[in-house]
Amino acid sequence: MSDEQKPWEVLGSRDLLDASPYLKVRAETVQLPDGRTVENFYQLDQPDFALMYVETDDGRVVMLRTYKHGARRVSLTFPAGAIDPGEDPLAAAKRELLEETGYAADDWTALGGFVVGANSKGSTCHMFHARGARKVAEPDHGDLEDMRIELHSTRDLIDAAARGDYAVLPVIAMLGAMLMPELREGLGMAARSVR
Repeated sequence: MSDEQKPWEVLGSRDLLDASPYLKVRAETVQLPDGRTVENFYQLDQPDFALMYVETDDGRVVMLRTYKHGARRVSLTFPAGAIDPGEDPLAAAKRELLEETGYAADDWTALGGFVVGANSKGSTCHMFHARGARKVAEPDHGDLEDMRIELHSTRDLIDAAARGDYAVLPVIAMLGAMLMPELREGLGMAARSVR
């Protein structure tokens, strides 16, 4: 008997909803390694996105305070945005940072891409750390969201977590990675190994 775990095999897939480019819902037929077949294993396809921990030269972190409809509340978040089809995640991160905040940075580190929904997929969150950010333009995000740009210290970010100011899980994951250098280093190594 092998201890190796094997992936499921997709035997078929059918579209149930196509609301491109924002959402597709599919039902897959999958076969498990033990031979069992599961019908209607639902999958969500949503746009991948970039999430950025952006530091200015004086060590402050560029944040956004905005309403998030999924969470049904205003929350503190890192700059983030959708990756266009065929767009490089780092190029998308730089574009979204400029659009949402008017900031730009030259020093970027990829921290890896992580699937948001463990079994349904949803989207992949590509995490980046940017240093030396500076304001170069006025924001021009064109989103539905009303965003307020804020600059915070690391202590401010920890205090915000204690107050429950974050409503979106990838933001908490990014904060944890940035507060734990060992974790951040491991993420960076994993990101470099998949290039």
